[in-house]
Amino acid sequence: MTLRLQLYADMKTALKAGDKTRLGTLRLVWAAIKQREVDERIELDDGQVLAVLGKMLKQRRDAAAQFEQAKRDDLVTQERAEIAVIEAYLPAQLGIVELAALIDTAIADAAATSMRDMGRVMTLLKQRIAGRADLSELAARVRARLG
Repeated sequence: MTLRLQLYADMKTALKAGDKTRLGTLRLVWAAIKQREVDERIELDDGQVLAVLGKMLKQRRDAAAQFEQAKRDDLVTQERAEIAVIEAYLPAQLGIVELAALIDTAIADAAATSMRDMGRVMTLLKQRIAGRADLSELAARVRARLG
């Protein structure tokens, strides 16, 4: 079963179970997937669905941080609940050692020697990581390694 179909089936299950938080989050995810499919006139594969989920996760984390600064605990709780639902569909995150090994391999494959080569390294890493690491953290590690 594709990830897209799994999301849809889980949305129906949450509806039947009366799980409002899960249902609301899955409806938002489904709407984002459908929007992208309509815009691009394609049916998303698992990699593209993971990209949508990653983007939504980043949005939720940013919103939670802003709500914490504004002392809006009710909204922080809601965002964290949505984060938990979205994270359940993402692959397990890479550890520090695995991430370092992937970075070293990508730098070697791209023959990178300076910061000017960062774009090539990041392009290789994005393909290899596919939602298993935060790209902003990844970019900081690559920058430190090349700099």
